[in-house]
Amino acid sequence: MPLSKLNEEQLSAATAKFGHNLIIASAGTGKTSTIVARIAYLLKQGISPEKIMLLTFTNKASKEMISRLERYFDKSITSKILAGTFHSSAYHLLREFDKHIILKPRSELRLLLKSIFERRSFHHLSDIKPYMPSYLYDVYSLFQNKVQDEEFISWFSKFNQEQSVYAEIYDDILKEYEEEKRRFSYVDFNDLLLELKKLLKTHRKEFDEILVDEYQDTNPLQGSLIDAFKSKSLFCVGDYDQSIYAFNGADIGIIGGFKDRFKDANIFALNKNYRSSKSILALANKVILNNERLYPKELVVTRQGEFKAPTLLVFDELFEQYQHIANMILVSGIAHEQIAVIFRNNSSADGMEIALREQGIASARKGSGSFFESLEVRVFCAFLSLALNPKDIMAFIHLLEYSKGVGSVLAKEIFDGFLKLGANLLQGFLSPDKSVNLQKTSKKSFELGLFDDIELLADTKRFSLQSEFNDHPILSLPKINENCAKNLEQIYFFLKKSKDCKSSAQLVSLVLENEFFKQICDFLANKRATNKAGQVDLLRKNEILEKIALKMEVLKELSKTYVDTYKYFNFLTLGSSEMSNAKGVNLLSIHASKGLEFELVFVVDLAQNRFPNAKLMAMGGSLEEERRLFYVAVTRARDILYLSYARYDKLKKTHYQPSCFLIEAGLCKESGSKVAK
Repeated sequence: MPLSKLNEEQLSAATAKFGHNLIIASAGTGKTSTIVARIAYLLKQGISPEKIMLLTFTNKASKEMISRLERYFDKSITSKILAGTFHSSAYHLLREFDKHIILKPRSELRLLLKSIFERRSFHHLSDIKPYMPSYLYDVYSLFQNKVQDEEFISWFSKFNQEQSVYAEIYDDILKEYEEEKRRFSYVDFNDLLLELKKLLKTHRKEFDEILVDEYQDTNPLQGSLIDAFKSKSLFCVGDYDQSIYAFNGADIGIIGGFKDRFKDANIFALNKNYRSSKSILALANKVILNNERLYPKELVVTRQGEFKAPTLLVFDELFEQYQHIANMILVSGIAHEQIAVIFRNNSSADGMEIALREQGIASARKGSGSFFESLEVRVFCAFLSLALNPKDIMAFIHLLEYSKGVGSVLAKEIFDGFLKLGANLLQGFLSPDKSVNLQKTSKKSFELGLFDDIELLADTKRFSLQSEFNDHPILSLPKINENCAKNLEQIYFFLKKSKDCKSSAQLVSLVLENEFFKQICDFLANKRATNKAGQVDLLRKNEILEKIALKMEVLKELSKTYVDTYKYFNFLTLGSSEMSNAKGVNLLSIHASKGLEFELVFVVDLAQNRFPNAKLMAMGGSLEEERRLFYVAVTRARDILYLSYARYDKLKKTHYQPSCFLIEAGLCKESGSKVAK
């Protein structure tokens, strides 16, 4: 039985009396085993499985727990336990109450809201641009999850003061939106919880016990739904030191205020860590103790044996850090799937991904997109391919689709035109056979009827181009517009100059100097900086352009190690497809690492203002949450933990001091030098 395998702390929690029980389950202390044992205990006590509800934050978590229970109980019993996420459980219960609802994806409900929104007039009230309907949907969703006892119009006016001039219109739109949903019985994920909460006021659904996993991640709506059941017993498991989802609506006050909300609350603590070594836990404890203690606890080591103490690695330059770590991984002798590099910022992952690839080490990146799959890098590679593989139609189409009014069909037609003018794209651009007739017809000339079209060629000189390309026969294709012509001219300049490039570095510089490439980067920055209100955040755009520029600087630096341009191109493209198999060294954001564990962990770029992240703290975060992120990161390690930072970033020309967390851990002095041991 599960109970026989528990330690004293776990057993005490799993066999707690009915009531309001909060289990503080520190990292690696066996919370899943405790929850499974608790359910087993309830069943052995004669509690009917239909009277047990298990709420988790992923369906995977609930399936794992039920699977463990099935080692001891027949499926006919375990299948009667209501187990799943808040939303899946709410949907099940609403259907059980014979509530006729149609769960609609958010994309469709956004369209419904948009159809109502577009019938309203805004501009007579203010010159301020109103929100886009999709952004209003997200604001409303946040309101539903976070606010319990306040009307939307007053909450919105407080927190969106510039837009408050439209508050009444927004409120009216949302009221009509709710009426339309009711008319068609439509609900989204938030509605599932809201509808169930409303239903529980008149139709009681009794559970003898509700178990809640990851209780620290609950938001106010989820918390109020748990309370609405008024169950005989609550068994909530979580760890306030691992509450890292405030940006997503989680409220640490829910777990922090448990003993105040329930006067009969019993607080249990699981402190025996089965994951990490003694020295790793000592470091984690030392840092997290700088946060306010909501409940008393301290991780206690259970693993025996000698393990390497956490080590601080300090480097003079940022990429030296990544390259050194890649070398360490190469000779570590540890299976790559048991190694994780954990980061706070995506730029850290970019550097590590490149350094690992240089060593031929596969990596699996989670929590952020691959450096090599980013659109700007793909555009960069497309330019290189035009010079190196002039028959690469996909590279040409990929680039030309960034021209206004040009889709894949027209791009292919233009490419085919160049092939008619020359043996390949390069020859078609630079040495076109002007005797070739590019005119095409929809049918053979003798079959043309009165209303059939011959696609007549246009004047090549109809565009305002200032170079010899103005006479190029490709411009006679009638569907080419001014913007497309100018971009083709830029590709022409690039291909013409590329013939004289003797090295990878020269070709890279040629790409980065090209006006069409710069325009594409500006377009990507504009798109990413456009908020859901439809407005371009210029500050955000400048930050994105800076990030793109840094990626290009990385590619430029990398090219210096490849004299052979083809080898450089192969590194960027063939290596990408060979290594994108989702296996290898784990590159993880801290949020993506939560719940996982590894034999060897590197936590990188622990420099002040990078981690803790000064920018995110200024946008509403806190040092306490950043410290919890540090705690989560270091407690992913079982045996070996390396912490690292670099004093200087030569691309940004920025000097760094060590993170305050390294100082709190006793690994650094204020000056940035390592502590002597």
